[in-house]
Amino acid sequence: MRTSAFEILGPIMVGPSSSHTAGALRIALVARSLGPRPFAQVDFTLYNSFAQTYKGHGTDRALVAGILGLAPDDRRVRDSFTLAEQAGLAFSFSPASKEAGVGRHPNTVRVNMLGRNGQRTSVTGESLGGGRIRISSIDDVNIELTGDYPTLFIVQRDRPGALASITGTLSATNTNIASIHTFRKERGGFAYTIIEVDEPISSSVLTRIQLLPQVVMASKVDIPGTVQLRPDSARKFDFNTGSELLGACKREHVSIGKLMRARE
Repeated sequence: MRTSAFEILGPIMVGPSSSHTAGALRIALVARSLGPRPFAQVDFTLYNSFAQTYKGHGTDRALVAGILGLAPDDRRVRDSFTLAEQAGLAFSFSPASKEAGVGRHPNTVRVNMLGRNGQRTSVTGESLGGGRIRISSIDDVNIELTGDYPTLFIVQRDRPGALASITGTLSATNTNIASIHTFRKERGGFAYTIIEVDEPISSSVLTRIQLLPQVVMASKVDIPGTVQLRPDSARKFDFNTGSELLGACKREHVSIGKLMRARE
């Protein structure tokens, strides 16, 4: 079991809901990191429970706060509409129909961003509970960003050698790849690559990738509220059942409380 006790307790936040407020804000924070800043306009399409409760549960103010770069525990979350107006940011909310929400996670939002340079980017995210989130698509390309590992999101031209230049740069900087997934809409257009690595990504490594000829955009993606995978040395504290928990306590000669503390 990899779930953290902090995920169960939920985040420190401006309420009322870890799913509908903190989770929504974190989705918008990730969208902000991937979007064409500075923004001229951001439109939020809300699905299922988000569409039904976004005003009462503060989802609307949380989403705008995330786009502005506020943290879940920032007291200014409540004033995000005013702050957006002061920043010259236009925004809107569009509850989707029940039919449009079929097959989607109950707490889903699509963030449609327009930059002042005219560039558009869309990010779809899901609030999973306890403030945890998952990014499920970028520009209508289905992906899965969970934050288990330090993650790079790269847009490159779909050309021979483009991916090899990226992985070669990571190899040259002694960055070990845990997993890599590449998606594209059509041959010869743009490709989207998600690379999970074992160690935090330094600014110098990111800059080297951004300067590659076929790379259009590269960004570090931090998924707020996730618990990244720990080194092998920490896995002796993992368990999947109650009996395994008791066995780990006996093996390590510690109480349940001390073992849980060590896991964190």
